[in-house]
Amino acid sequence: MIPAMKHPHRFLLSTLIAIFALGMLVDDSRSAEETLTPLVAAPLVENTRVFPGTDGRLHFVYELVLTNTRPTPATLTKIEVLDPADPSMPLARFEGAELTSRLRTTANSAPENAAIEFNGTRLFLVNFSLPLSAKVPMRLVHRIELLAAGLPPQPSGTPVAQAYTVATTKVAQELVKISPPLAGKGWVAVNGCCGPGGVHRSTGLPVNGKIYFAQRFAIDWMKLDEDGRLVDGDPSDVRNYTDYGEEILAVADGTVVETLNTLPEQKPGHLPDPKTITLANIDGNHVVLDIGAGLYAFYAHMQTGSVRVKAGDRVRRGQVLGKLGNTGNTSAPHLHFHIMEGPSVLGSNGVPYLLDSFTIEGQVSPAQFAATESLTGIWNQGMSSASLKRSDQFPLDLLIVEFASPNKP
Repeated sequence: MIPAMKHPHRFLLSTLIAIFALGMLVDDSRSAEETLTPLVAAPLVENTRVFPGTDGRLHFVYELVLTNTRPTPATLTKIEVLDPADPSMPLARFEGAELTSRLRTTANSAPENAAIEFNGTRLFLVNFSLPLSAKVPMRLVHRIELLAAGLPPQPSGTPVAQAYTVATTKVAQELVKISPPLAGKGWVAVNGCCGPGGVHRSTGLPVNGKIYFAQRFAIDWMKLDEDGRLVDGDPSDVRNYTDYGEEILAVADGTVVETLNTLPEQKPGHLPDPKTITLANIDGNHVVLDIGAGLYAFYAHMQTGSVRVKAGDRVRRGQVLGKLGNTGNTSAPHLHFHIMEGPSVLGSNGVPYLLDSFTIEGQVSPAQFAATESLTGIWNQGMSSASLKRSDQFPLDLLIVEFASPNKP
């Protein structure tokens, strides 16, 4: 709202404000195209990169930022994703519990309902997929249905049903192809893509004045032994985990831009004291590798003293960078790996990528994994007898894969 100004034209300004508040735009040439929208929406990032998953479908993963600009609460009832070239056929639809489950506050908490308070902001986590044969749209738009402040505002503040299309998002298809960060059989993609309940997918962090989803496509790689166990023996001993000490590999030729190698191993089952956690040490001993085209590979929680490279080193694809450990903010040994659009570990946006070659061995049961509070037990009931070789795909959540051993430089 424009404030009243101390000059002879105050009444004229006030009249224009009143006309605008009633929804009567004085510029007739634009009245058919413009509308007041109590809930504003925008994509968090300029574009989303579509990628082929191991389920044989094309996946879209991104976020919308929603803000209610009026004192009346704005309650979302439906969000549809549309191709503006063919808006009559929604590509995805979210409503009811499916819609509410995708809302997050800016502190990453899940709200109780779909109502957004005055001046309140929510992040909406979008993920959907299309058949591999589908035509990929150049842009996406979003049709929002909601109950919100009416125009003119109702005296009682009663919300009015509304619908409008907002938040244009560009679609990019450029993906980097990498080799695996590990070698051998039995690797499980823990905390992987793409459901909104995943700890990586649902975590946006305010860094350097912006919200980033650096871990949007992060995977915590853990390894099964021949009997299907992640850990054999006392789970509080790092040496009893199948993956502990496994070699970590460069996924592409590149230049090392950052390392950390001195943090002690964390006792499994216990997270470090929150007072000791900083942006510099949260991911433990690690390597950031510049792989070109503005992209960086990130390896976290590496074994104490195992990092073999330093900033400025040139490395070759398949080169050993260090060993898998349990340092930083972690409760069990694993390799946290993701690709990001900048060198900042948490102040960059994560992007999908293509793994050049791997073999699908099966999948850990999502229900079993969700129900357990321990990593003990047998996890290979979902192993397949068939050998499913794949190339140029992104591995989805809880997949069990074999990575071929590279020719190390």
